Amino acid sequence: MTTQLPPPLDLLRAYALGYFPMPNPQTDEIEWYQPNPRAILPLDSFHCSRSLQRTLNKNTFTFTLNRDFNAVIAGCAEREETWINEEFIRAYTELHVLGHAHSIEVWQQGLLVGGVYGVQIGGAFFAESMFSRKRDASKAALFYLVKHLNEQQFSLLEVQFLTPHLERLGAKEISIEQYERKLQMAIQHFRRF
Repeated sequence: MTTQLPPPLDLLRAYALGYFPMPNPQTDEIEWYQPNPRAILPLDSFHCSRSLQRTLNKNTFTFTLNRDFNAVIAGCAEREETWINEEFIRAYTELHVLGHAHSIEVWQQGLLVGGVYGVQIGGAFFAESMFSRKRDASKAALFYLVKHLNEQQFSLLEVQFLTPHLERLGAKEISIEQYERKLQMAIQHFRRF
C-alpha cells in the first residue's frame, strides 16, 4: 500500500472508472472506493429549503469560481477529523493547476465563509468536500454549484456517499450499474467549467 496518490492522469482514470481515493484514518494508506449504491445529486432535483432560500434572498453571499482553490481545500481540511491530508492537498491542487479540479467560493463582506471543490471529467463533476464558516454557506455553495453545472450543461454530479445533509438537498443513491452508465455517458461530452 502507498500513502501517495498516483500522478494526475492516473487519478483521473480512476475517477473515470468509478473509483475515488481516501486515506485510511489509522495508517494514512490510500484506499480506493467504489460504493454500491453510489450517491449523486440529480442536477434537476436540488432541494432549496425555505431557510436556505431566505438566506439567498438576503444577498449577503457572493460567489466565485476558482478564485481561491487553495483556500477552499484548506477550509475543507479544517476539522477535527478529516481525510484531506497534505498529500490530498498536493495532488488536488496539481489537478486544479492542470484544469481538472475546481472550486466554488462563498464570500461575505470580503471574507471566505464557505466553499466546495471537486474534480471534473467532461460533463461529470465529482464533489469532494465542502465547508462552512457561516450558517448556510456550504449549502449555498452547493446551490451555486448545481446552478453553474446546469448552465454549463453538465449531466452528472457525484457526491460519493449519501448523508442526511445531502439527502435533504436532493441527493439520492443509485446502483453501481446505473452510476457507471451515467458516468460513461457524462465523460464523453466536453464541458467548460
